[in-house]
Amino acid sequence: MSKKSSFTMGRRGFVAGAASLIAAPALAQTGANTTEMERDLSTVVRRNVSSFRTLDWQPYFSNLNNGAILVDIRSRALHYWNEAGTVYKLYPTSVPLTEDLTRRGRTSVTLKDPAPDWRPTPSMKQRNPEWPDYVPPGPDNPLGTRALHLSWQYYRIHGTHDTRKIGRRSSNGCIGLYNHHIEELYGMANVGTQVLLI
Repeated sequence: MSKKSSFTMGRRGFVAGAASLIAAPALAQTGANTTEMERDLSTVVRRNVSSFRTLDWQPYFSNLNNGAILVDIRSRALHYWNEAGTVYKLYPTSVPLTEDLTRRGRTSVTLKDPAPDWRPTPSMKQRNPEWPDYVPPGPDNPLGTRALHLSWQYYRIHGTHDTRKIGRRSSNGCIGLYNHHIEELYGMANVGTQVLLI
């Protein structure tokens, strides 16, 4: 099926399909009530369906050297293109809670972390003194199962152990993905991949 034909279903079909795709991993991890979770996720998808759409890379990047990642804060979506332009992926994300925590502009992947550990930044610790000073890699880690470090200090594209955050303003600055999505992106992105947050 071509990229174009895969996105020609009706709005109602898209909402129902997207909600079920998102619900499956979330339900597996949380054991939540199926009907309640699907209703919540359907609401999130419906709210973002108009802007959660495929994009071309050309308006945002002059080339695809090392591949490219575009994060659209408003639509809460991450777009990835490989260097050859033959692979395109679109993932729902969590985004920063406030404009003060949001950073926009060009950066790049500087480090791929296969088992991230987590330490709150000084400003996070100041806002939330009750938070632990350190969380080792594992299922309760706020950075999930993989992380892509960006050239901006403290900024990451990473997984999340809390699937309720996806599709929402819920982070302290980073971009969060479902763990199975960050694992897929981690396998495709390279150190040096271009990143643009808009």
